[in-house]
Amino acid sequence: MNKYIAEFIGTFFLVLTVGCTVIGAGSGVIAPLAIGAALMVMVFAGGHISGGHYNPAVTLGILIRGKLQSADVVPYWIAQLAGAAVAALLVNKVLRAGVAVTPIALHVGPALLAEFLFTFALVYVVLNAATAEGTSGNSFYGLAIGMTVMTGAFAVGDISGGAFNPAVALGICILGISDWGNIWIYLLANFAAGALAAVIFQMINPAMQITPIATDEPPYETPD
Repeated sequence: MNKYIAEFIGTFFLVLTVGCTVIGAGSGVIAPLAIGAALMVMVFAGGHISGGHYNPAVTLGILIRGKLQSADVVPYWIAQLAGAAVAALLVNKVLRAGVAVTPIALHVGPALLAEFLFTFALVYVVLNAATAEGTSGNSFYGLAIGMTVMTGAFAVGDISGGAFNPAVALGICILGISDWGNIWIYLLANFAAGALAAVIFQMINPAMQITPIATDEPPYETPD
Protein backbone atom coordinates (compact mmCIF):
# COMPACT_ATOMS: atom_id res chain seq x y z
CA MET A 1 0.00 0.00 0.00
CA ASN A 2 2.89 2.39 0.75
CA LYS A 3 3.97 2.45 -2.88
CA TYR A 4 0.46 3.33 -4.06
CA ILE A 5 0.28 6.17 -1.54
CA ALA A 6 3.66 7.43 -2.81
CA GLU A 7 2.38 7.34 -6.40
CA PHE A 8 -0.74 9.25 -5.38
CA ILE A 9 1.26 11.95 -3.59
CA GLY A 10 3.82 12.40 -6.36
CA THR A 11 1.20 12.64 -9.11
CA PHE A 12 -0.92 14.94 -6.96
CA PHE A 13 1.85 17.50 -6.56
CA LEU A 14 2.84 17.24 -10.21
CA VAL A 15 -0.70 18.05 -11.41
CA LEU A 16 -1.20 20.62 -8.65
CA THR A 17 1.87 22.44 -9.94
CA VAL A 18 0.59 22.23 -13.52
CA GLY A 19 -2.73 23.74 -12.54
CA CYS A 20 -1.40 26.50 -10.31
CA THR A 21 1.30 27.64 -12.73
CA VAL A 22 -0.66 27.38 -15.99
CA ILE A 23 -3.94 28.87 -14.76
CA GLY A 24 -3.95 32.50 -13.74
CA ALA A 25 -0.20 32.77 -13.39
CA GLY A 26 0.56 34.49 -16.68
CA SER A 27 2.83 33.27 -19.45
CA GLY A 28 6.56 32.83 -19.57
CA VAL A 29 9.09 30.37 -18.27
CA ILE A 30 7.60 29.76 -14.82
CA ALA A 31 5.30 26.84 -15.67
CA PRO A 32 7.83 24.57 -17.43
CA LEU A 33 10.48 25.26 -14.77
CA ALA A 34 8.09 24.65 -11.89
CA ILE A 35 6.58 21.51 -13.43
CA GLY A 36 9.98 19.99 -14.16
CA ALA A 37 11.17 20.86 -10.66
CA ALA A 38 8.03 19.40 -9.06
CA LEU A 39 8.53 16.12 -10.89
CA MET A 40 12.23 16.06 -9.96
CA VAL A 41 11.67 16.52 -6.23
CA MET A 42 8.79 14.05 -6.14
CA VAL A 43 10.92 11.43 -7.92
CA PHE A 44 13.66 11.94 -5.36
CA ALA A 45 11.10 11.86 -2.54
CA GLY A 46 9.21 8.73 -3.56
CA GLY A 47 11.64 6.83 -5.72
CA HIS A 48 12.80 4.57 -2.90
CA ILE A 49 9.21 3.62 -2.08
CA SER A 50 7.43 3.15 -5.40
CA GLY A 51 10.00 3.87 -8.09
CA GLY A 52 8.59 7.37 -8.55
CA HIS A 53 6.63 6.81 -11.76
CA TYR A 54 3.74 9.32 -11.37
CA ASN A 55 2.84 8.52 -14.96
CA PRO A 56 0.90 5.53 -16.36
CA ALA A 57 3.08 5.53 -19.50
CA VAL A 58 6.21 5.27 -17.35
CA THR A 59 4.58 2.44 -15.42
CA LEU A 60 3.90 0.63 -18.70
CA GLY A 61 7.49 1.13 -19.83
CA ILE A 62 8.90 -0.18 -16.55
CA LEU A 63 6.54 -3.17 -16.73
CA ILE A 64 7.85 -4.03 -20.19
CA ARG A 65 11.39 -3.46 -18.91
CA GLY A 66 10.69 -6.12 -16.29
CA LYS A 67 11.16 -3.96 -13.21
CA LEU A 68 7.54 -3.95 -12.06
CA GLN A 69 5.27 -6.81 -11.07
CA SER A 70 2.22 -7.07 -13.31
CA ALA A 71 -0.08 -7.13 -10.25
CA ASP A 72 1.07 -3.60 -9.41
CA VAL A 73 0.20 -2.02 -12.75
CA VAL A 74 -3.51 -1.34 -12.26
CA PRO A 75 -3.11 -0.14 -8.64
CA TYR A 76 -0.33 2.20 -9.80
CA TRP A 77 -2.56 3.57 -12.55
CA ILE A 78 -5.46 4.03 -10.13
CA ALA A 79 -3.25 5.86 -7.64
CA GLN A 80 -1.79 8.09 -10.36
CA LEU A 81 -5.14 8.97 -11.91
CA ALA A 82 -6.71 9.58 -8.49
CA GLY A 83 -3.85 11.88 -7.49
CA ALA A 84 -4.22 13.82 -10.73
CA ALA A 85 -8.00 14.14 -10.38
CA VAL A 86 -7.89 15.30 -6.75
CA ALA A 87 -5.19 17.87 -7.54
CA ALA A 88 -7.10 19.22 -10.53
CA LEU A 89 -10.32 19.52 -8.54
CA LEU A 90 -8.50 21.31 -5.72
CA VAL A 91 -7.08 23.82 -8.19
CA ASN A 92 -10.46 24.31 -9.91
CA LYS A 93 -12.58 24.59 -6.80
CA VAL A 94 -10.23 26.28 -4.33
CA LEU A 95 -6.82 27.52 -5.40
CA ARG A 96 -7.81 29.00 -8.77
CA ALA A 97 -11.58 29.10 -8.27
CA GLY A 98 -13.28 31.54 -10.61
CA VAL A 99 -10.30 32.03 -12.89
CA ALA A 100 -11.30 31.82 -16.55
CA VAL A 101 -9.56 29.07 -18.53
CA THR A 102 -9.38 28.94 -22.32
CA PRO A 103 -8.72 25.43 -23.67
CA ILE A 104 -5.72 25.11 -25.94
CA ALA A 105 -6.48 24.63 -29.63
CA LEU A 106 -4.92 21.38 -30.77
CA HIS A 107 -4.17 20.21 -34.30
CA VAL A 108 -4.36 16.44 -34.15
CA GLY A 109 -1.30 15.53 -36.22
CA PRO A 110 1.23 17.88 -34.59
CA ALA A 111 -0.20 17.21 -31.11
CA LEU A 112 0.03 13.44 -31.54
CA LEU A 113 3.61 13.69 -32.77
CA ALA A 114 4.67 16.12 -30.04
CA GLU A 115 3.18 13.97 -27.28
CA PHE A 116 4.66 10.81 -28.75
CA LEU A 117 8.18 12.20 -29.14
CA PHE A 118 8.56 13.70 -25.70
CA THR A 119 6.80 10.85 -23.91
CA PHE A 120 9.24 8.56 -25.67
CA ALA A 121 12.09 10.79 -24.49
CA LEU A 122 10.75 10.78 -20.94
CA VAL A 123 10.32 7.01 -20.65
CA TYR A 124 13.65 6.43 -22.41
CA VAL A 125 15.38 8.70 -19.88
CA VAL A 126 13.62 7.04 -16.95
CA LEU A 127 14.67 3.58 -18.09
CA ASN A 128 18.27 4.53 -18.79
CA ALA A 129 18.84 6.86 -15.84
CA ALA A 130 16.83 4.99 -13.24
CA THR A 131 16.71 1.27 -14.14
CA ALA A 132 19.80 0.46 -16.22
CA GLU A 133 22.53 -1.56 -14.51
CA GLY A 134 25.13 0.83 -15.90
CA THR A 135 23.60 3.75 -13.97
CA SER A 136 22.54 1.80 -10.87
CA GLY A 137 22.80 3.75 -7.63
CA ASN A 138 23.32 7.14 -9.30
CA SER A 139 22.21 10.37 -7.65
CA PHE A 140 21.08 12.25 -10.79
CA TYR A 141 18.07 10.25 -11.94
CA GLY A 142 15.49 12.68 -10.52
CA LEU A 143 17.16 15.67 -12.14
CA ALA A 144 17.36 13.90 -15.50
CA ILE A 145 13.69 12.95 -15.39
CA GLY A 146 12.47 16.37 -14.29
CA MET A 147 14.56 18.18 -16.88
CA THR A 148 13.19 15.96 -19.64
CA VAL A 149 9.65 17.09 -18.83
CA MET A 150 10.81 20.70 -18.53
CA THR A 151 12.49 20.47 -21.95
CA GLY A 152 9.37 18.98 -23.53
CA ALA A 153 7.15 21.65 -21.99
CA PHE A 154 9.34 24.39 -23.42
CA ALA A 155 9.65 22.71 -26.81
CA VAL A 156 6.09 21.61 -27.58
CA GLY A 157 3.87 22.89 -24.77
CA ASP A 158 2.16 25.27 -27.15
CA ILE A 159 1.56 22.44 -29.64
CA SER A 160 0.11 19.69 -27.44
CA GLY A 161 -0.20 21.13 -23.95
CA GLY A 162 2.92 19.23 -22.88
CA ALA A 163 1.29 16.43 -20.89
CA PHE A 164 3.57 13.47 -21.75
CA ASN A 165 1.55 11.59 -19.14
CA PRO A 166 -2.01 10.16 -19.21
CA ALA A 167 -2.56 11.24 -15.59
CA VAL A 168 -1.57 14.81 -16.43
CA ALA A 169 -3.85 14.58 -19.47
CA LEU A 170 -6.73 13.71 -17.16
CA GLY A 171 -5.76 16.61 -14.93
CA ILE A 172 -5.63 19.21 -17.69
CA CYS A 173 -9.01 18.06 -19.00
CA ILE A 174 -10.54 18.49 -15.55
CA LEU A 175 -8.82 21.88 -15.29
CA GLY A 176 -10.25 22.95 -18.65
CA ILE A 177 -6.79 23.46 -20.15
CA SER A 178 -7.64 20.84 -22.77
CA ASP A 179 -11.02 19.71 -24.10
CA TRP A 180 -12.22 16.24 -23.12
CA GLY A 181 -12.51 15.42 -26.80
CA ASN A 182 -8.73 15.59 -27.05
CA ILE A 183 -7.91 13.09 -24.31
CA TRP A 184 -7.55 10.25 -26.78
CA ILE A 185 -4.59 12.06 -28.34
CA TYR A 186 -2.70 11.89 -25.07
CA LEU A 187 -3.69 8.33 -24.25
CA LEU A 188 -2.72 6.98 -27.66
CA ALA A 189 0.54 8.92 -28.00
CA ASN A 190 1.69 8.48 -24.40
CA PHE A 191 1.09 4.75 -24.06
CA ALA A 192 2.48 3.98 -27.53
CA ALA A 193 5.60 6.01 -26.81
CA GLY A 194 6.09 4.38 -23.40
CA ALA A 195 5.87 0.91 -24.91
CA LEU A 196 8.23 1.73 -27.78
CA ALA A 197 10.78 3.33 -25.44
CA ALA A 198 10.86 0.14 -23.38
CA VAL A 199 11.32 -2.04 -26.46
CA ILE A 200 14.14 0.17 -27.74
CA PHE A 201 15.75 0.17 -24.29
CA GLN A 202 15.76 -3.64 -24.25
CA MET A 203 17.23 -3.75 -27.75
CA ILE A 204 20.17 -1.42 -27.15
CA ASN A 205 21.10 -2.44 -23.62
CA PRO A 206 23.02 -5.64 -22.90
CA ALA A 207 21.27 -8.62 -21.36
CA MET A 208 20.25 -7.69 -17.85
CA GLN A 209 18.63 -9.02 -14.75
CA ILE A 210 14.94 -8.14 -14.82
CA THR A 211 13.82 -8.89 -11.29
CA PRO A 212 11.08 -6.38 -10.42
CA ILE A 213 12.23 -3.70 -8.00
CA ALA A 214 11.52 -4.41 -4.35
CA THR A 215 10.10 -1.38 -2.62
CA ASP A 216 12.09 -1.94 0.57
CA GLU A 217 15.41 -1.56 -1.27
CA PRO A 218 17.23 1.56 -2.55
CA PRO A 219 15.53 3.20 -5.56
CA TYR A 220 16.01 1.62 -8.96
CA GLU A 221 18.82 -0.63 -7.75
CA THR A 222 18.88 -4.04 -9.42
CA PRO A 223 18.80 -6.77 -6.78
CA ASP A 224 21.74 -9.19 -6.78
